Amino acid sequence: MTPPEDPEDGFPKIGAITGISPPAVSSCPVETLRIRPDFLAAARARRKSMPAFLLQARKRGPSEPPAPLIRIGFTASKKVGNAVARNRAKRRLRAIAREILPTNGTPGWDYVLIARPRETAQRPYADLIDDLTVALAKIHR
Repeated sequence: MTPPEDPEDGFPKIGAITGISPPAVSSCPVETLRIRPDFLAAARARRKSMPAFLLQARKRGPSEPPAPLIRIGFTASKKVGNAVARNRAKRRLRAIAREILPTNGTPGWDYVLIARPRETAQRPYADLIDDLTVALAKIHR
């Protein structure tokens, strides 16, 4: 049995084999925070504590990267566990951010998600999604 093919290039379509549609493209680009001063600036701004993570958020100034950009950072300290546990927690935080921020985030803002010991890795994924949605709504109230 041969897989379904795209007539243009001969390669199978993304959803034809797996049944999964490709992710939606956001109108607002999301970029990852990488340098320490950005994390420190977010730590001095608004914050909302949720059961599985802490959300820090700040509106960028006019001298920083362009406004139509959402930036997000992820942190998991050694209190979360060993490297495997920290990476798992950050992977889950990245997944919920990728799903929620393009629609619920505000362009021109920086967000930092900080993992909590045991909770981030064990909380049901649907609850993580709800937590981030609620936290963003309260931050931007």
